[in-house]
Parts: sequence; structure tokens; C-alpha cells
Amino acid sequence: MIIKIAKEFKWEMSHRLTFHKGPCKNIHGHTYRLLVEISGVPDENGMVMDYYDLEAIVNPLIMMLDHAFLCDENDRIMLDFLKANDFKHYVIPPTTTAENIARYILEYLLQYFQKYQNLKELMIRFQETEDVYAEISHKFA
Repeated sequence: MIIKIAKEFKWEMSHRLTFHKGPCKNIHGHTYRLLVEISGVPDENGMVMDYYDLEAIVNPLIMMLDHAFLCDENDRIMLDFLKANDFKHYVIPPTTTAENIARYILEYLLQYFQKYQNLKELMIRFQETEDVYAEISHKFA
């Protein structure tokens, strides 16, 4: 029997899209939400994973992102400014679109979830605003 469980996380973060022709080229922030959903075979106690363990995996990343500027690795203007002024920032490869952030978070979390042999799938929903999100999943072998 396969069961899904999920936990939601929320934090504040800013970014910009250097390629954008509209207002998103400017520095702006969002209240982000992340839904982490796992499916798998429950253990002898009926748990797919303890919610505390799930939180222990995800929270360190959330703490790094919270109240940080998420920066495109190629955005020299922002990187130089953030470093020169000792502002909290986190750098990811390509641009900081919702799709790329979702992919980055999934790949980051996979290293921790892969050790659980009972898991079948990891899905994340990265919500940038109240009405838009990007979703990505990984099926375990």
C-alpha cells in the first residue's frame, strides 16, 4: 500500500529576473510556500516518514533562504553588491524563475530523501505568489 504525506513550509525571500522585460527585472520579494509531498510504503508503525524527520530535512534549506536575496549565479551586479554590503543571499544556477527554483529545491532535497528505502516519489510544489506555482517530482527506483 502506497500512502502520501505532505508538509508545507513558508518563508520570505527576494529575487529578480535579469532577462525580464517587465517589472520582474526589478528587485522584489514574495512570501514563498513549499509543499513537500512524499509517497511510500508505511513502516510497521504505519508511518511513511515521521513529520519531524521531514521537517529536519527541509528546514535547513528554508533557513538559508528565509529573508535572503536569491541570486542568479550570473548576476554580477547583484552578487557584487550583496557581497560588498554583507547582505544575506543564496546563489543558484540559471535564472531565479519559479521553475528553476523548484528544480533546484528538488535536486537539493533528493540527497536527503534517497536514503529512505520505502519512498516511491518526492514531489514539491513551489508557490511564488498566492495564485502561481511550479511543481516537479522524482520517482525513486
